[in-house]
Amino acid sequence: MGTAVIVTLKAVIVISLIGSVVVQASILPAVWRDLSDAAVPVWGRVLLVSVAAAFVVTMQVFAVCVWRLLTLVRRGSVFSPSAFGYVNVIIGTFAAASVLTFVLAVALVPGEAAPGVVGLICGASLVLAGIALLVTVMRSLLVQATARESEVRALRSELDEVV
Repeated sequence: MGTAVIVTLKAVIVISLIGSVVVQASILPAVWRDLSDAAVPVWGRVLLVSVAAAFVVTMQVFAVCVWRLLTLVRRGSVFSPSAFGYVNVIIGTFAAASVLTFVLAVALVPGEAAPGVVGLICGASLVLAGIALLVTVMRSLLVQATARESEVRALRSELDEVV
């Protein structure tokens, strides 16, 4: 992966993280106030704002893990055991985001939300679960590549001894 791609992706991550902090600091409190004005019960406000806040946190954790993986790519050490921890966390963040999205859909069922909106949110939950599964498959590819890299290093070492 080229340096320009890594730098560009890191810039996107920085912008996303700044935006997520803005969401946490100003937009979520505004949503709380708007829900209060709309006469949503306290438990509904707590649930909706908490789910939204947790969803933002999953995005932030995901962004930090991608940043760390990009750092490993730049150093040429992405095929190392330390990469697995970041990939595992990424899988967990997508799984958590999927559950949070489904909780949001379930919370909207008794309210005035249109059934189609609830269905779309359930679909988004399914897509997030699918991404978690896709990253799991990609993790297994990383495991295979890491194992092969170790085999290649061992063969090179043996060949160096012979030569």
